[in-house]
Amino acid sequence: MIELADTVWNEARFRRANPDYMLGMPFVYVGMTGIDPDVRFDKHKAGIQSNRYAREFGLRLLPQLYELYNPMPYEGAREMEVELAIGLREAGYGVWQA
Repeated sequence: MIELADTVWNEARFRRANPDYMLGMPFVYVGMTGIDPDVRFDKHKAGIQSNRYAREFGLRLLPQLYELYNPMPYEGAREMEVELAIGLREAGYGVWQA
């Protein structure tokens, strides 16, 4: 889970993906990885197998939102990624899911 800069809201595609965004709530990128989250974040920022939103707008990791789920088997992580994104959207967050 990566916190995104609020300038991500200027992206039409991001806005379309978040029609129920509540003003003032955080913007986040939700993804899963089999490597250390810090290493994965650095790869995003360096443009190595990166997601555009994580690369261009990523500010910092949000371990308080994901640490309780680690480690997790691959299939469980795939399902949890979707569930977390849905739950955060329902809570009013702006979310981009990998």
